Amino acid sequence: MAYFERETTLNMRRIFLFVFCALLLGPAAVRAQHSVARQFNESLLEAIRIDTPAPTVHSRNLYHTSAAMYDAWAAYDDVATGIFFTEKHTAADISAARDEAISYAAYRVLSQRYTCAVDPTSSQAHFDNVMINNGYNTGITTIVGDTPAAIGNRVAQTILQGNLNDGSNEANCHVDNTSYSAVNTPMVVDYATVTDPEGTALDDPNRWQPLFLNSYIQQNGIPTGSQLQSYVGPHWGNVETFALGKTGTNPGPHSWSQIDPGAPPQLNGTGDADYRAGTLDVINRSYHLDPTQGPGTNTINISPNNYGNRPLGTHNDQGYSENPSTGQPYADNFVLQADYSRVLAEFWADGPDSETPPGHWNTLANYVSDHPQAVKKIGGKGGVVSDLEWDVKFYAVLNGTVHDAAVAAWGTKRQYDYVRPITMIRYQGNLGQSSDPLGASYHADGLPLIPGQIEMTTALSVASGGEHRNVYDNANQDADGNFFFFFDEGDLVDKVVVKAWNHEPDNPATEFSGIDWILAENWVPYQRDNFVTPPFAAYVSGHSTFSRGAAEVFSLFTGSEYFPGGLGEATFLADDFLVFETGPTTDVTLQWATYFDAADEAGISRLWGGIHVPADDFAGRIMGAYIGQNAYEHIQQYFVPEPSSVVLMSIGSLALLGWGRRQRKPRLAR
Repeated sequence: MAYFERETTLNMRRIFLFVFCALLLGPAAVRAQHSVARQFNESLLEAIRIDTPAPTVHSRNLYHTSAAMYDAWAAYDDVATGIFFTEKHTAADISAARDEAISYAAYRVLSQRYTCAVDPTSSQAHFDNVMINNGYNTGITTIVGDTPAAIGNRVAQTILQGNLNDGSNEANCHVDNTSYSAVNTPMVVDYATVTDPEGTALDDPNRWQPLFLNSYIQQNGIPTGSQLQSYVGPHWGNVETFALGKTGTNPGPHSWSQIDPGAPPQLNGTGDADYRAGTLDVINRSYHLDPTQGPGTNTINISPNNYGNRPLGTHNDQGYSENPSTGQPYADNFVLQADYSRVLAEFWADGPDSETPPGHWNTLANYVSDHPQAVKKIGGKGGVVSDLEWDVKFYAVLNGTVHDAAVAAWGTKRQYDYVRPITMIRYQGNLGQSSDPLGASYHADGLPLIPGQIEMTTALSVASGGEHRNVYDNANQDADGNFFFFFDEGDLVDKVVVKAWNHEPDNPATEFSGIDWILAENWVPYQRDNFVTPPFAAYVSGHSTFSRGAAEVFSLFTGSEYFPGGLGEATFLADDFLVFETGPTTDVTLQWATYFDAADEAGISRLWGGIHVPADDFAGRIMGAYIGQNAYEHIQQYFVPEPSSVVLMSIGSLALLGWGRRQRKPRLAR
């Protein structure tokens, strides 16, 4: 059973739409079945999809909205305590009172938080609709008294006022207040050799380089008004967390300092070999993106019997011998390598009109909750709980986790300010080749020559009919992709070229780019020409950190690391899904046995997309594993504040990390 399918429409460009059971039941029927917490979660996800794609800000809003809903629910519970709001109340109709208090709490938080949105009117409409559809008056703003509305409004007030100075700079719409400045001159992306024949000087090949684009549009299609990238969230490592840094002594200068992964690989420094290997890894993956030629034509089996079950921090697929739910082996699932790679890159890209990576895991949580085989026992123990209790607790711990993941990942990004693959490849390729000291264009820090993948041009190879003729056609284009004579053939001799994805086609809805020979100094990742790569440092991968943290929570909260029924799926139709170019060539169904398999695939997708190198992915996964386990342990004091929980919460963070690893070693090590 696919958890959702994505379809495409044309609206200036093709967009992704999440298709849930609403296709069968209709919006009204689905809404009637879902708790008010779920309804507000869905409205928040819609608001994220039409806003600037800032995972930092959106993860914070997900967390505080979820905390508001949980605190309003806990106000009417004899056992649970609120995260921020600790009042206790009762009512003649507890169920109705809870729904109302939750609604006002969520509504007030969201209404305040999205005043800085790109389209605040549209965002507000989503929130208003939930209130109206449930019969609540949005004009009730009182915080006085014991009515559910007043209680909900007080919950929101407590959270909004208590977190106004949490380090996010909310009062100024979250702009950087730490005076971050990139050390490297911006890269001119659009055919750099045309506008800058000598290549953009790079002060430090180990540091992030902003991009200058001919047409810069945010990942969800929002024009920026500027052609130059501006770093998103360089101050976010200073933001107050949900659980990180709140246990133990001497947590360090930042909440995430205890799980600092250390510096990434450095060119001509510690990890030099890994740096160079990372560059080659990305080039090689780009070489696999064509379903008509090269290794992309290979047929691979992406069934859980072959893929997944990877030890933490590795790409070592071990697969599963059987589905634990059915007791039967997983069926084979054969696809072309290029189709799998491109679908993977775009599905997890959380790009056009998406809910960003933190929100993506909320859609997965809703899928799990809706699954007919889901058993709503928290932690897999005790009795079955109501949909509302399940939702408020699931959202609280999940979004507390993704919030902590954002703080930790962005704190690490600012700490190391690490380079993106586009800079690595263009820099090394522009230097020359590193294989033959006696050959043309030799440089020790250049790219190694690999026949069929990384080669040197000659007068014959760039001439009409030559093997590398595409570099002539590619280099002689203006910013709109039209042929314009800038270079003659002689200008392109003794250049390093790579066989890689050939940039976004003119009409991605109907056209296919594939791979061809391009100048290494013109290489682009598998992304849209007007986005190219995210506007912040690479290390660690946010996708990997968010995803592994969320997977830990899914496993602990549901009591199983497996998707309901032992299988999660997402199906994508032939020639009706890809946005960067037309495709896939046939229907493709991604499959995961466990939540950890899905999380790993999210991290791996960024390698196929040319956004990260393996070091970014592995470090993010390891950080995420700790963050998720830590958050789940932390929230127990709110769910069930028993003495045992209090004792556990007094254990230092490092001891907790060790506990988590020991307890979960069979799964992590596999």
